[in-house]
Amino acid sequence: MKTDNSCFESVEEFKYLVTISTNQNYIQEEIKSRLKSGNACYHLVQNLLSSSVLSKNLKINLYRTIILRVVLYGFETWTLTLREECRLRVFESKVLRGIFGCKRDKVRREWRKLHNEELHDLYSSPNSLRVIKLRRMRWVGHVVRVGEKEGVYWNTLPK
Repeated sequence: MKTDNSCFESVEEFKYLVTISTNQNYIQEEIKSRLKSGNACYHLVQNLLSSSVLSKNLKINLYRTIILRVVLYGFETWTLTLREECRLRVFESKVLRGIFGCKRDKVRREWRKLHNEELHDLYSSPNSLRVIKLRRMRWVGHVVRVGEKEGVYWNTLPK
């Protein structure tokens, strides 16, 4: 593609501001990359999240302000499939298990991992998928309100 005196090469994918874009709009690689970054971030603060010194509320705030923001960067443009939704749920459950720890089973008198329902009962904030859907709707509403008067136009891509 040429414009003025510049020539641009056509590429299969490129990275812009830590977001990977492909010519086929495959978001799976971007989500994998986000989850990989989230895992790295989780492992950096894992000692804090499993500490008995910090309160559960502080640990949840660490998760929401550090780890979740790394994972959900640029999510407004994601088109999630059931597979990606499952990956996000698994990641969130892993982090929440690290925060809330194990539970002592009264009948068996053994320690066990918390079930997903128990985790989400303890975690009072909306889960990451709910956050994605709510913020995506807010973003669409913003774009619609801005409309053409501010220079935002809806472009349709050729098929």
